[in-house]
Amino acid sequence: MKRLSVGLLGVVGVALAAWGAGQWRWSGKSQALLDRLESSRERAPQATVDLRELDGLPPPVARHLRQALPEGATLIRAVDVVHRGTFNMSQAGEQWRPFTSHQRVVTRRPGFVWDARISMGPGVAVHVHDAYVDGEGILEPAILGLYSLMQLRDRGGEVARGELMRFFAEAAWYPTALLPSQGVRWEPIDDTHARGTLVDGPLTLPMTFGFGADGLLASMRVEDRGRTVDGTVVPTPWEGRMSNYQRRDGYLVPLDGEVAWLTPQGRLPYWRGTITDITYQC
Repeated sequence: MKRLSVGLLGVVGVALAAWGAGQWRWSGKSQALLDRLESSRERAPQATVDLRELDGLPPPVARHLRQALPEGATLIRAVDVVHRGTFNMSQAGEQWRPFTSHQRVVTRRPGFVWDARISMGPGVAVHVHDAYVDGEGILEPAILGLYSLMQLRDRGGEVARGELMRFFAEAAWYPTALLPSQGVRWEPIDDTHARGTLVDGPLTLPMTFGFGADGLLASMRVEDRGRTVDGTVVPTPWEGRMSNYQRRDGYLVPLDGEVAWLTPQGRLPYWRGTITDITYQC
């Protein structure tokens, strides 16, 4: 019995050491990404929105922004977002796991770092970095933050393009980033859709935005976002949906969202989340 107790203590000690090493390693990598994100920011004085920008926009875009932006709105320079939700770990079916995450976004130059923990079971989590930093796209999941499952990164390629898509699709959370003065070119499609185009470095990114009966942004779609399948990036139609708009620091923003791949076999959601806290820096 004494030997068994000693053995169990040894196993627990090894597990705790691995957990601690993973936390230390991941924290250092997260801070390095955040430092790079901060250094890539454009420095500009605080500025307010000129509502005359809305006059020439496609009607559904103008309707959305007139609701989303408070009177005397200040241009958002950065935002911290805390999420909770579920993530589908299966490439073809339903294998949902709970996650929590913190996301830091800067609007000029566009960039973000998403730092997530996806629970796989008691005491076991996959740490994930999903990021667009200084024009580089980054995706890395690691068990306990210690054992990397893969690492994808590039500049101007499919990984970077996919991460810039994420920044653009999530701009309803930081709505001043949708203004023409912030780099978005808008074209009309119909009464409830418009095409926005964002350019960053060598990347030119068109995206179709859909607006609901309340005039607010409800969906985003691209026809060829890079989907990682068995370690290979495959261009696939992609769609995001947003809902549950509420006021936060005066801005009207969606707190709930879902994203999905539109595969030949059907729509495959893989992220469902809720914002639990959002803090703006202007």
